[in-house]
Amino acid sequence: MSISTLSKISVPLADGQPQNQSLLMPKLQYRFRVSLEGFGVSAGEVTELTKQVVDVTRPVVNFEEIEVHAYNSRAYLAGKHAWEPITLNLREDVTGGVQKLVGEQMQKQFDFFEQSSAASGIDYKFTTRIEILDGGNGEAAGGVQTLETFELYGCFIQNANYNTLAYATNEPVTITLAIRYDNAVQFGADNKQVGIGTDVGRTIGTLITGGGNPG
Repeated sequence: MSISTLSKISVPLADGQPQNQSLLMPKLQYRFRVSLEGFGVSAGEVTELTKQVVDVTRPVVNFEEIEVHAYNSRAYLAGKHAWEPITLNLREDVTGGVQKLVGEQMQKQFDFFEQSSAASGIDYKFTTRIEILDGGNGEAAGGVQTLETFELYGCFIQNANYNTLAYATNEPVTITLAIRYDNAVQFGADNKQVGIGTDVGRTIGTLITGGGNPG
């Protein structure tokens, strides 16, 4: 097949737009990395959990609905938003490192032996970073490049599931965490904000009245 025909593997665009643009390389689900900063109390916690990640869900944001009634009809506006918890599935190892760190984080949130709670959120909240990678690995191949990053702030463990043991399975032992967070911001390959968190300005009609995130 001629190389020139590859430019036709795409979707025809609207009238007046360039036609038969080349298909772009997609981001792949299995090229990712998760790191947790300020999780637990042991040194090296960021890389210890990163090595044992099985899968993770990406952020989901919902807006509450405001219903405005009028004479013969109704309209809808966007109300307060809420971030849904993400799910992080971790593979347990024979050293107990994952179990140890999860236990430390849980104890920071609440001392189960003494039945004592943390004084404030800053005492136990951590940051979660979910990165999409380009597939590179090792210095000879130019290292690994980050294509996209979601940073989740004000995180804490909402639910910790130590899952099941069974004689009839060949699967490893896992711990599943539901992580609640206060806010999320998205960064691109150049570490600049893209998508969620981008400064697009606040407007009244066509008049810009204020900026978004100044970063």
